[in-house]
Amino acid sequence: QVQLVESGGGLVQAGGSLRLSCAASGRTFSSYTMGWFRQAPGKEREFVATISWRGGRTYYADSVKGRFTISRDNAKNTVYLQMNSLKPEDTALYYCAVDREPYFVRPIATTVSDFGSWGQGTQVTVSS
Repeated sequence: QVQLVESGGGLVQAGGSLRLSCAASGRTFSSYTMGWFRQAPGKEREFVATISWRGGRTYYADSVKGRFTISRDNAKNTVYLQMNSLKPEDTALYYCAVDREPYFVRPIATTVSDFGSWGQGTQVTVSS
């Protein structure tokens, strides 16, 4: 059974940094796009960043471009999200997810519906 466990969230002041981690188990994820999404209270889940199976391609939401960096370590089945220059509007529950399809079917994925396995989320709160 696929399991994704996020960690690294917390409370930070505006301008600060956090590094989220997502450890995957249950199968090998090195052939799949992995992504980070977030959901604030009363809002829909939204795309934050995704990374291709080997890490050669990354995509970011405009709202986080230049501040967040997604990376992965396939040997550890782990994906990371380095978040710098955090803003109060970054406050949300952050989820990692795995694409439903392997890279040879779908080289990259960027929408919620493309992803089939989700973690339980880690809370990020940015105070002003």
